[in-house]
Amino acid sequence: MKTTEIPITGMTCSACSNRVERGLSKLNGVDQATVNFANEKAHVTYDESVLSVRDMAETIEKLGYGVAYETADLAIQGMTCAACSSRIERGLNKLDGVSSASVNLALETARVSYNPAELSPSELVKKVEDLGYGATLPEEHEHVDHRAEAYKHKKRLFWLSALLSLPLLWTMVGHFSFTQWMYVPEFLMNPYVQWALATPVQFYVGAMFYKGAYHALRNGSANMDVLVALGTSAAYFYSVYLTLSGAAHHQGLYFETSAVLITLILLGKVFEARAKGQSSEAIKKLMQLQPTTATVERDGQLQEIAIHDVRQGDIVVIKPGNQVPVDGKVVSGQSSVNESMLTGESLPVEKATGDLVYAATLNEHGSLRMEATGIGKQTMLSSIIRVVEQAQGSKAPIQRLADKISGIFVPIVVGIAVITFVVWYFIVSNGNLEQSLVSTIAVLVIACPCALGLATPTSIMAGSGRAAELGILFKTAEAMEQTKNIDTIILDKTGTITKGVPELVHIDTAPGYTEQDVLALAAAAEQGSEHPIARAITTAYKGDLAVASTFKAIPGKGIEATVEQHSIFIGTQQLLSEKDVQGSPSSNVAVWESEGKSVLYMAVDGQYAATFAVADTVKESSKQAIERLHAMGLQVVMLTGDQPETAKAIASQVGIKEVVAGVLPTGKADVVIQYQQKGHKVAMVGDGINDAPALAAADIGIAMGTGSSVAMETADVTLMQGDLMTLPDTLEMSRLTVRNIKQNLFWAFAYNSIGIPIAAAGFLAPWLAGAAMAFSSVSVVLNALRLQRVKP
Repeated sequence: MKTTEIPITGMTCSACSNRVERGLSKLNGVDQATVNFANEKAHVTYDESVLSVRDMAETIEKLGYGVAYETADLAIQGMTCAACSSRIERGLNKLDGVSSASVNLALETARVSYNPAELSPSELVKKVEDLGYGATLPEEHEHVDHRAEAYKHKKRLFWLSALLSLPLLWTMVGHFSFTQWMYVPEFLMNPYVQWALATPVQFYVGAMFYKGAYHALRNGSANMDVLVALGTSAAYFYSVYLTLSGAAHHQGLYFETSAVLITLILLGKVFEARAKGQSSEAIKKLMQLQPTTATVERDGQLQEIAIHDVRQGDIVVIKPGNQVPVDGKVVSGQSSVNESMLTGESLPVEKATGDLVYAATLNEHGSLRMEATGIGKQTMLSSIIRVVEQAQGSKAPIQRLADKISGIFVPIVVGIAVITFVVWYFIVSNGNLEQSLVSTIAVLVIACPCALGLATPTSIMAGSGRAAELGILFKTAEAMEQTKNIDTIILDKTGTITKGVPELVHIDTAPGYTEQDVLALAAAAEQGSEHPIARAITTAYKGDLAVASTFKAIPGKGIEATVEQHSIFIGTQQLLSEKDVQGSPSSNVAVWESEGKSVLYMAVDGQYAATFAVADTVKESSKQAIERLHAMGLQVVMLTGDQPETAKAIASQVGIKEVVAGVLPTGKADVVIQYQQKGHKVAMVGDGINDAPALAAADIGIAMGTGSSVAMETADVTLMQGDLMTLPDTLEMSRLTVRNIKQNLFWAFAYNSIGIPIAAAGFLAPWLAGAAMAFSSVSVVLNALRLQRVKP
């Protein structure tokens, strides 16, 4: 019997803990189960030969609760193909206490969700090492770029291999009838010289293939290394036999075949490693953005300190031309800040007291003093990096097909190779061992499933990285794939289609007043009010504000104030009637109200002076973005809690015909579900806390980056600019990425489907098979890298 502890989430009372306890106790293999509601943990004694922790976790989840697993990210070394990543994934998933494990061949990482009461991260590392690969935890490899080191090592091995293989290649080329004119030194034709040249390539340079094959076979599976080791060993040892038996003078040797094969495969690995490094450039660029030092005010003096020494609450000074070191709020100063590295928006943003600024953005003109509010991993930049890493490390559903095939591919290829040898030796060539071996080696080499394993992850890496540069953050690879299936876009109105902030859009003045006069008095009077409409008026006035000597808010009606000895009333028509104000208001009121604008009336010293129209205005790009969505064949719906008249007025401005208005926040998710029940694939776009349930209910939730953090946490995609023009770009990036994945998978499958029969038929020399295999992997990665140049 074994005892384990399982952390549980979602229990709200002792009845919940009793329910979980009963559910676990009923499981076959459980001896005793107790659930502690206070510390939210289950203590279970069970027979591990009958039951696993995962079985118990699934039972807890079926009961409607969660298991608080932790996530570990491992850097993996030594993977060569999709079969390697599949084997590591299967090995980790078999561990008792692991909820899920996903291994990314292109990124050379593993993400494991595990029960910390059952396993430790070091045990995960040990499991990977037992499988024959290397693994390190984040803290161990934080300052070491293993991929860069591996690239350099492979490059050194390639040059050594090429140096030793070139003379052998020279002898091979010299054998052709059309190359008889070439001079080939006599000593290179000596079998023992060729043996001496080929041996270091076979056993020193090629040691990685033997090692990988050994670990694969020891763990009951096969990978690309098995194919390479079998193919090159057959050519090498057959040549050794001919050399020792003295038959080398009568039959051709194949030392050059094994050496050149290893060299070409290694060259493909070098190109592949370099290209994979380029596919994660987006992460590297983001990491390089943050400055290393910051200027802070301490003890009445300015001090330049390392970025990791900045504390929350520090006053940080940003001079013109300097980057903002951490996230914070401006406490004094005014400047233009270039936020293109975060949002993709090229135009600088004006910043003043009270505005938020973000790490890695560039202060262009004025000097700013800010209070540090987000440091280290709490900055917006760090959260973006985490999201991009998460997306690049996750698996798209389309990859499952490749994973299933790669798991059985190598054994099938070995079987085909055996059949090829038998058919050639006993039927086609009547006992010709040489020709039978050549065809068999070609089959083994050309069938390596590298391209299959790289097809999906490299496209996801390149596509999500490019999307991040455009200000589009996909949280997962699944979100990136599923976005292309969307046929209906539901848009929240406030803050999504509109700016979300009321603005003064019209002023009609009475005779004897100018717009500037009434706006100066109105702004001075309204500066004491916190109402959004009052802020719209004070923001519209750009001059110096006078001070109101008296101020009184009249709930539901407006305000009353005294400015420069003038009696001011601003508010509803009812307020002015109650105050016996003389004069007639603007004749445009009916038109403005029909357009959904809020109307205020102003009186000065008992006389009507002006009428103001305030509205939450449409974002400049909303109409064009919605036109693009319609052009892409999408159904666009506006969803809002506003009155139908206001909603229809806004919808008509941007070209939306379908409007659902007057919906309470709790009802927005129901509207999304209604469209889904009609068979639509729905994307919900919103920015507020009240949009979070609808974002979660939608097939794809898309949050505006200028909105609430709750919305962004709930959503599958975040538009950092808060601009609807990036919404069509999001759909386009999803479509292009999935198309790129399908292209890669097609060519990976087609390559093997066409190449294996050609090799089996004897029409492909082994060294050409090696070159084709290397080219297939590189071509898949290069095709994925095209996504980094996409300009929507």
